[in-house]
Amino acid sequence: MTTPDFPVSATSASPNTGPLTGILIVDLTHVLAGPYASMTLADLGARVIKVERPGSGDDTRSFPPFKGQDSAYFATINHGKESIALDLKSPEDRVVFNKLLSQADVVLENYRPGVMERLGFGWEDLHKRFPKLIYGAVSGFGHSGPDSQRPAYDMVVQARGGVMSITGERNRDPVRVGASIGDIAAGMFLAQGVLASLLEVQKTGLGQKVDIAMLDSQLALLEHAIAITSVTGEAPRPSGARHPSITPFETFHAEDRLFVIAAGNDALFAKLCTALELPLAQDKRFATNPARCENARLLKRLIEAVTIDRPAEHWIAHLTEAGIPTGPIQDVAQVLKDPQILARNMVVDVLDEDGAPAYVAAGNPIKMSGLKDPKTRAPAPRLDGNRQAILDWLEDVSPR
Repeated sequence: MTTPDFPVSATSASPNTGPLTGILIVDLTHVLAGPYASMTLADLGARVIKVERPGSGDDTRSFPPFKGQDSAYFATINHGKESIALDLKSPEDRVVFNKLLSQADVVLENYRPGVMERLGFGWEDLHKRFPKLIYGAVSGFGHSGPDSQRPAYDMVVQARGGVMSITGERNRDPVRVGASIGDIAAGMFLAQGVLASLLEVQKTGLGQKVDIAMLDSQLALLEHAIAITSVTGEAPRPSGARHPSITPFETFHAEDRLFVIAAGNDALFAKLCTALELPLAQDKRFATNPARCENARLLKRLIEAVTIDRPAEHWIAHLTEAGIPTGPIQDVAQVLKDPQILARNMVVDVLDEDGAPAYVAAGNPIKMSGLKDPKTRAPAPRLDGNRQAILDWLEDVSPR
């Protein structure tokens, strides 16, 4: 299922390459969940035409921080895409949108359920007209269930989905996870659903509807919390940095600062005891992981009685040499300079329209032997900045 004769975008440094080369995604989504999915698909080679509201465009165009008049938030999630502004209630713009759909492999939207149906572009209508078209929808609560019409943002689903209930320090107020995992997890699942549908359409010739709920996606992240609740009948509470089912697996105080140790099995715990010169590996209170979990507070104090006497850098080096998973707690500025992260090309420059580095963004974490991984990304589009090029292409492209 390919879309032929793609032009080089006015905002692209080079034609798209990768396993999704030739795939056209018409992207109606805005803010984060949907744009994160289309960014992932674009990094894999798809061409993404972003359909935005005339006048204002994607909400994130007005999100700080700004560089000049441009949002860094928008630029780092929408790099390499194209933009056309269309009012789907306008007869003239509906004609253009229908032409885009006739060439598309995938359409993505994140309106409240029912909006696309009222516009005449819902799944049932489009599937009849374009049987191969994949319809990807992401919303707060999905397209079914009693709350499907309710609005939601990241914090709402983190709270309702249980993630906030296990995040933070014990006996303190619940806190939101610092990254927008309500949106990002939904975007990741949407991208997975689209990729699976692209395989399915090759087999059957029929597109599918991919219905992703942000709330569902939060539940899918609660692997240990669901297991604990279903077996014990008690919902887990926040445990700070400590893992509720593995010990020692948390932060520890060194002389100067906190660092982390993750001894995830009995063999690693024995190595840790040797490295710290602690005679605990055969102690019945700590000999097995269940026993260590029962005595986690005591074990933490015994470990910190040793680690508190030397700087974190010493212990990280010492434990790493002993083969024990450990590491520093880095802020984002430190992360962006981390040699391992830089070696993996996970910090890239988003270019401006003149080809100069303008923003720093996360690289593509999907490393594939046949996928180019450049150190730069093409610019994010100006609102409606590719209109004429897209219209010209639609006039020239052959019917599918």
